[in-house]
Amino acid sequence: MSEKTRISSIDIARGLLMVIMALDHVRDYFHTSAFVFDPTDLSKTTSILFFTRWVTHFCAPGFVFLSGISIYLSLQRRSKKDLSVFLLTRGLWLVIVEFVVMRFALLFNFYFDVTLFGIIGVIGACMILMAAFLHFNQRLLLGIALIILFGYHAIPIPVLTSIGFISILPGHALIVSYPIIPWLAIMMLGYCAGELYNSSISVQQRQRFLLGFAAFAWLLFCVLRWINVFGDPAIWSVQSTPGITFLSFLNVTKYPVSLLFSLLTLGGVLILLALLEQVKTKLSAAIMVFGRVPLFYFVLHFYVIHTVALIFFIWKTGKTWMEVDFHFDKSFGGITPEGGFSLGWVYLFWITLILLLYPVCKAYDRYKSTHSYTWLSYL
Repeated sequence: MSEKTRISSIDIARGLLMVIMALDHVRDYFHTSAFVFDPTDLSKTTSILFFTRWVTHFCAPGFVFLSGISIYLSLQRRSKKDLSVFLLTRGLWLVIVEFVVMRFALLFNFYFDVTLFGIIGVIGACMILMAAFLHFNQRLLLGIALIILFGYHAIPIPVLTSIGFISILPGHALIVSYPIIPWLAIMMLGYCAGELYNSSISVQQRQRFLLGFAAFAWLLFCVLRWINVFGDPAIWSVQSTPGITFLSFLNVTKYPVSLLFSLLTLGGVLILLALLEQVKTKLSAAIMVFGRVPLFYFVLHFYVIHTVALIFFIWKTGKTWMEVDFHFDKSFGGITPEGGFSLGWVYLFWITLILLLYPVCKAYDRYKSTHSYTWLSYL
């Protein structure tokens, strides 16, 4: 969006989510148990490790939801026809970024033995579909989105509604962790929520709406989760202690995104948006920088994390570069479970990463704000 139509609360929220997101990616490459067990596995995890992973659940749905709001706000300066063309081309570009740029960032190989369809790819695919859906009535889109979230799991279709390993050619496969349809529903909800940012709605009214919708989402989450028969394939159960039982209650399914996962995370995002209205501090201004250059930050932070993690892995294991095997069936981007650091070090690496990336992102944001090249809208 242009400078005139940017809304600071959205940029701050997006920036905060992306800063938190980096914690999970640092954990993926640096933590000693990253390739050993799932941090939400209650039989093996600790409370702090669980919440280190759990808090990042809000990032992907938040970012997709905010993308939907941004699409709606873009209609303030573009016609639906022009916006459709932009969404189509940018969506295609993001899919290419996923399959080429992000694939290498994650795996550091050009074998294409395995290709991952992740968050950037699904956002691109959703944008392509939104190029058509934005011509629909908003109330109809809201209904479609809710129907999808409540019932898409009943029709398992690879790539569209379910996750999985899909063989493309002998020796080449696609791993889908972000099926398109449920994430499209979240983007549609964001697009419909964009109406709250019309000039006819005051800040106070918007806050009341956001908090009201959040309260409804969390109340519905609590009711459905307590009933324990619908909304998530992973039911909760009484554990050995009340604390672990609480973790079980919160342990909802992200892959593929469940209804309860959506209610929990989007409720949190709505509260975040309400709280960030008219917030103006030095910290919020710094966080906003990351939210103004999301794709640049996302790509860059993965390359930095992976490169530094690989250097530490080689140092800690005593291997040479020639001994590192980058085939997917042997390692994840050259890193195996034999290396790794404690959770305290993970947090230190995460904070250091954010501090290092801030001046780079700020410089790019300044360049992007003072230049009007078309290609900048794609980065």
